[in-house]
Amino acid sequence: MSEGFALSVIVPVWNEADGITATLKALQDIRAAGHEVLVVDAGSPDGTADLARPLCDRLVVSEKGRAAQMNAGASEARGNVFLFLHADTRLPPSALADLDRFFHSRRSWGRFDVRLSGGRFLFRVIGWFMNRRSRLTGVCTGDQALFVRRALFEDLGGFEPIPLMEDVEFSSRLARRSRPFCVSAPVVTDSRRWEHLGPWRTIFLMWRLRWRYWRGESPETLSLSYRTDVRNARH
Repeated sequence: MSEGFALSVIVPVWNEADGITATLKALQDIRAAGHEVLVVDAGSPDGTADLARPLCDRLVVSEKGRAAQMNAGASEARGNVFLFLHADTRLPPSALADLDRFFHSRRSWGRFDVRLSGGRFLFRVIGWFMNRRSRLTGVCTGDQALFVRRALFEDLGGFEPIPLMEDVEFSSRLARRSRPFCVSAPVVTDSRRWEHLGPWRTIFLMWRLRWRYWRGESPETLSLSYRTDVRNARH
């Protein structure tokens, strides 16, 4: 890696005991290369913190909420590039080299393409549309492992403390500063949410929420609606 490049991977977690060990073991090469991994737990009652502690550089305790947790992690981070990684997402083998290229580019932020883990052909189609939408709009979601230079993150004040759409809101602000640095090697995100609710039902829920968000509904209202929709979809 090039001199001067220092990466902080920030992983917000809540009740991730079933998968956090595998997630963090996949990041050990990044730590071995001299970069850091921070896990931000919001008081998970399932033992997530105990499992994460020996496999990360710092375990940060935060109030619950992905935006608050990611901001808390960034406040403790030492790197000059922040990467925000969901606990159910895996980086590609080329991630460090891709991020090093970003560091030496003129872009201020970026994201990876995404692929869903499930074997169904429909999941490949969904991933293609997610990536295509992101390239057209310059906006991304948290599943795409957003990364940003520390200076810009601090200049923008980090994520808005909202209960939903924090990734879309933040990347919309980032896109006004520069186009994203797009990495075509995909991160792989767990398709369990799509499998539990059904892919078509999940697509409908997500697009309806985004449409309502762009029409100006508050993230608080959308968060309540999302929780209700998910509960109803499971019955």
